[in-house]
Amino acid sequence: MKPDWDKLATAFKGHATTLIADVDCTAGGKDLCEMIGVRGYPTIKYGDPSDLQDFKGGRDLAALTTFAEGLGPQCSPANIDLCDDEKKAQIKEFTSLSQAKRDEMIKEKEAEAAKVESDFKTFVDGLQKSYTEANEKKDKDIEALKSSGLGLLKSVHAHVKKTGSSEL
Repeated sequence: MKPDWDKLATAFKGHATTLIADVDCTAGGKDLCEMIGVRGYPTIKYGDPSDLQDFKGGRDLAALTTFAEGLGPQCSPANIDLCDDEKKAQIKEFTSLSQAKRDEMIKEKEAEAAKVESDFKTFVDGLQKSYTEANEKKDKDIEALKSSGLGLLKSVHAHVKKTGSSEL
């Protein structure tokens, strides 16, 4: 994906409204990546810098180019004219709140999102534990079947089939 990403960045270099960039989340960009919610690599984000969204499309040059060409200004307080009536009303409501209230609401919503992530991780950890236990049980059960004579039974069966005789 990196070569296609670099080609895309070159194609959009100097673009008036679209920035194609990359950040090394394992080095100097680690704090930024944590702040914007990068959880795996590679991750593609797009949109308003204060509210980046996860890109879920194709990762080849054609898909990335098509998506990037469709990007542009979006509904936001800075581009209110691009908003529908519902979003305009929501922006007006949020604007009328005090900074302290907005901070409080942001913290609450981020805490809710962190809980969803935590609950999901707990669920996945439980699945992983169940999978590991089931896999170990399966391996033991198959070994017990083999030890109980399955291999010898197959050998006898093949011998009788081959020789046509059940005598030794």
